Amino acid sequence: MIWYPYEQMKTMREPYKILDAEGVYLYTKDQKLIDSVSSWWCMIHGYKHPELTAAIKEQADHFCHVMLGGLTHEPVQKLSDKLQEYLPGDLDYCFFSDSGSVAVEVSLKMALQYNTNQGRKRPLVLALEHAYHGDTFKAMEVGDDEDYHFAFEEKTGVVHIPTEIAALEEAFEKYHDELNCFIVEPLLQGAGGMRMYDISFLKRARELCDALLIFDEVATGFGRTGNRFVADLVLPDILVLGKALTGGYIGHAVTVANHKVFDAFYSDNDRHALMHGPTFMGNALACAVALKGIEIFERENYMGKIKRIEEISHREMDGFTDPRIREVRIMGGCTCVEVHDGAALEGFQQFAYERGVFCRPFLKYMYSMVPYIIEEEELVQIFDVMKAWFRRG
Repeated sequence: MIWYPYEQMKTMREPYKILDAEGVYLYTKDQKLIDSVSSWWCMIHGYKHPELTAAIKEQADHFCHVMLGGLTHEPVQKLSDKLQEYLPGDLDYCFFSDSGSVAVEVSLKMALQYNTNQGRKRPLVLALEHAYHGDTFKAMEVGDDEDYHFAFEEKTGVVHIPTEIAALEEAFEKYHDELNCFIVEPLLQGAGGMRMYDISFLKRARELCDALLIFDEVATGFGRTGNRFVADLVLPDILVLGKALTGGYIGHAVTVANHKVFDAFYSDNDRHALMHGPTFMGNALACAVALKGIEIFERENYMGKIKRIEEISHREMDGFTDPRIREVRIMGGCTCVEVHDGAALEGFQQFAYERGVFCRPFLKYMYSMVPYIIEEEELVQIFDVMKAWFRRG
């Protein structure tokens, strides 16, 4: 039996069974659905893209996976080289993993050990209120092998602040010599409620941050905020990418460090090594499809596509009101309708399904994060369904 995510199994409704998918569409036995959420925000190229499928098939004809422990291969070397060229600043060192959650864990381990390797005790992480960085929990704690744990024996804690410059300045004044890092979802907080904030907050964080600044761009990277990466605007010390990295075709992620971070691990001392190694890190299929996805992103002017998505979103949704709606927010390829009471969205998923759109609202948030290949009439259909829900009487 499948144990489904984020569901009370006893009371959950039966999930829609997908038989096929192509472009922006999902197909059930009785319906053709526009996927308005890109399968949790990752399918930026849409489904069954012929070039991405071919890249996977071509690599599979050679091999699907080999470990990076003592081995390497051309797809992971090419992807690492491409990311070094593609990413801003000196974000040059790629540590691959198999999911965004694990990549975030790697970034936090890097930040803590970065200080430990240099003889500093900095036990605190600064993070945002309403932050979401993945679901992993306690795997290291239940392990019992000193070889993997010696660098992480120090007890750590987390301080949360709102996205307000005054709170940021206060936190750095109070905790600056205890912080090993400040981790943020830049500009757009996804699972915390599609919360959007101004770049001035991140610019001030960069000015203040003598700890490592980590951008979790698992959800925001590759154009979702209307920027290629928020790291193009404000340069972090560590950047985490996932989801759209492989166009959603295979789970994979990468934690990219700058020279300052890497140099703290580069040593004759074995105990300064980063003791982490996901089995499927650098998976050859994932690297092959990621390379092809980046090529398509650049060649097909995806930033232009995202700008057009944002323009249509504003045209269709700006000024739309209803007593049940608290706020409509739009940024890049994301539109969010926040209601005052989550009960106002009960039944919306089935309502949208019957009108040819797959949506998955959560808590108080009805939103879209569409594939970038979407056509104008398809995007308008999504917004028409959203508005129809509130206009139905």
